Amino acid sequence: MKIGYDEKTHIFRLESGDMTYAMFVTDGQGFLGHLYFGRTPGEDDLRYLARVRGDGVPGAEARDRCSFLDSFPQEIPGNGVGDLRSPAVSVTDREGRAVLQPFYRSHRIISGKERLAGLPSTFGSKKDAMTLEITMADDAAKMTVILRYTIFDGIPAVVRSTEVINDGAEPVTLDRAFSCSMDMDLPDARMLSLNGSWGREKRKQLQPIGFGTQSVSSLRGISSHQAHPFIGILAENARQETGEVYGVNLIYSGNFLAQTERDQFGLVRVQAGIHPKGFAWKLAPGEHFQSPEAVIVYSSEGLTGMTHAFHKLYRGHLMRSPWLHRERPVLINNWEATFFDFDLEKLLTIARRAKKEGIELLVMDDGWFGRRDDDNTSLGDWTVNEKKLPGGMKRLSDELAAIGMKLGVWFEPEMISPDSDLYRAHPDWAFSVDGRTPCRARNQLVLDLTRKEVRDAIFDQIAAVLDSADIAYVKWDMNRPLTDVATHAADAQAGGLFHRFILGTYELQERLITRYPELLLENCSSGGGRFDPGMLFYSPQIWTSDNTDAIDRLTIQEGTSMLYPLSTMGAHISVSPSQAVGRLVPMMTRGHVALAGTFGYELDINELPEADAALIPAQIVLYHRFGELMREGDYYRIASWQDNHVCDCYCVVSGDKSRALVTWVQVLCEPNVHCMRMRIPGLDPDRRYRITIASPEVREDDHTGNFLHEGELSSMRGFLNATLTGCTLAGAGLLMPMLRGDFRSVLIELQAE
Repeated sequence: MKIGYDEKTHIFRLESGDMTYAMFVTDGQGFLGHLYFGRTPGEDDLRYLARVRGDGVPGAEARDRCSFLDSFPQEIPGNGVGDLRSPAVSVTDREGRAVLQPFYRSHRIISGKERLAGLPSTFGSKKDAMTLEITMADDAAKMTVILRYTIFDGIPAVVRSTEVINDGAEPVTLDRAFSCSMDMDLPDARMLSLNGSWGREKRKQLQPIGFGTQSVSSLRGISSHQAHPFIGILAENARQETGEVYGVNLIYSGNFLAQTERDQFGLVRVQAGIHPKGFAWKLAPGEHFQSPEAVIVYSSEGLTGMTHAFHKLYRGHLMRSPWLHRERPVLINNWEATFFDFDLEKLLTIARRAKKEGIELLVMDDGWFGRRDDDNTSLGDWTVNEKKLPGGMKRLSDELAAIGMKLGVWFEPEMISPDSDLYRAHPDWAFSVDGRTPCRARNQLVLDLTRKEVRDAIFDQIAAVLDSADIAYVKWDMNRPLTDVATHAADAQAGGLFHRFILGTYELQERLITRYPELLLENCSSGGGRFDPGMLFYSPQIWTSDNTDAIDRLTIQEGTSMLYPLSTMGAHISVSPSQAVGRLVPMMTRGHVALAGTFGYELDINELPEADAALIPAQIVLYHRFGELMREGDYYRIASWQDNHVCDCYCVVSGDKSRALVTWVQVLCEPNVHCMRMRIPGLDPDRRYRITIASPEVREDDHTGNFLHEGELSSMRGFLNATLTGCTLAGAGLLMPMLRGDFRSVLIELQAE
């Protein structure tokens, strides 16, 4: 890990792992040009990569300066001065002029990493992080732009952000402040994005990068189910284990834009940041604006290398929860069991049976507060409904403690129901536009969290509930997009409300985990609507999707785990047929898929078929046996059900490569085919690994799909309970069992001798 600056060539080089990020300052005015991002080259002068012709950069009055700017690979492109591609930063003055071009002024190299005030951000010590801070300025516009680049020891990634300062005597409007911008040579590259909707989040989309602009974005006030603040750039030959891949992930939970723009000469401008639409930030004289951080990753080892870089960075330098490396309690959530129809005795009946089977935590979901018997009322009234819970939260937690269980509680702090005491007292606390009927979703409105008095009132209610009982876990939900975004606060600036709202949410969550440092917080937004790095700064796990069908979850969890550690994914076992799609899936398969996450149950355990309920103790044993491996190990994608439409396969390998767990799911059974061969990556090539079936056991008389038949193991006879080298497993691979029936699964354990 090192950051260097060559005084002669004016080249900056940031190096970590086998990754180099290089820029240079031109002679004369001082444009900051992007040179290189990729595998570490030799210590050579890389300025030739900028393709600056002739005598170099033309002067301010040169006849062809516009042509130069229209092709120069800028690191921080301005607006309105000759570069006609997408700007990274733009301001408009009081006269309506939108002209800005920052030039290099100075830089400093810092050991360590400073946190960004009010925003989720990466962190690092002086031993494992270095930061380059480059100060740029436009003297005519009287604006300063500070670019920050941080690298972390051993991780092929750069974390970037942008700060904009108004040095003038007049206010300006900041129209755009992207977190990163790079002009790169990317012939024949493809853009990867994660798209979807409620119940089918983070499905992969791969498309060629043609001329013009391609983008993913959200204008919903949240990072959203429909898009994700990530784009991957894949070389033509890039695959899971091979080829060059670049990944860009924005540490932000609100409106975003991530895009590629191929210009007339074939260069690709890659940018990510707050979406400029609806963003008009007023900067008074002396004021500054700080953008969120963007993580940009380089991998020469395909998508797997990108995944490992993101996982390592987020585990070590973004997530702060004391639960990050702890085994989390196995929980049962009552939502799909009871919905709003519950009382104290019904919850305790579920809890008693759950405890008997080994479950440790009861999460009481929506419906415990105000007059909440359906979703039409009481959001904002965070007081216990004692008709449902006589004795309040304390009695429930005490009753649970008596049977050896902990209590978790659901909140939706950012929302308000028109039918609520809070709304009747403060209708102006909801976003609304004068003269318009506000647009409802789920019959609820959005609280104006840009206002401190609103945040204080909501936090005080939540704190009163948490102080009243022994509550170990909070599920923080957010069930609708933002509309009618206007405030009744007299001093607010309308153009920045979307951003100020998410800053208010961040502040509330920071207050929550500061006051209750041992609280296990799980974020949620109708499932995966706000599963992003910004939320992971506050909570170690996020509810991945409201769709708990195990087969749909294969695709959802594949897309999510491409960027985020398995330990961050809320994954539960629910009933069959599933409430989302009506699919019948064996209980064993549902358990195997949920094992690649936080693991829990979302069902009425007393109504579960006895054959399924009988498997719960064994499933919990598996969770405790492999929990640390799934939480801390390295994830490898082997086969994708989304791609091949037949099967799904992935494995997790421990850091010391002493053990691995392979999950094989035969999604669709086919007749008259050979068994499938799967190469197992990530192992020590020279060690021998004993191969065993971790789950399920063999039972000839079973017809539930929860157990193997003896004949189904025939393809594995040559190596089962024997040993193979890691080299053989990676090259020749394993033959997977041919299972009779759809939606069947097996766990295969590899243990080094």
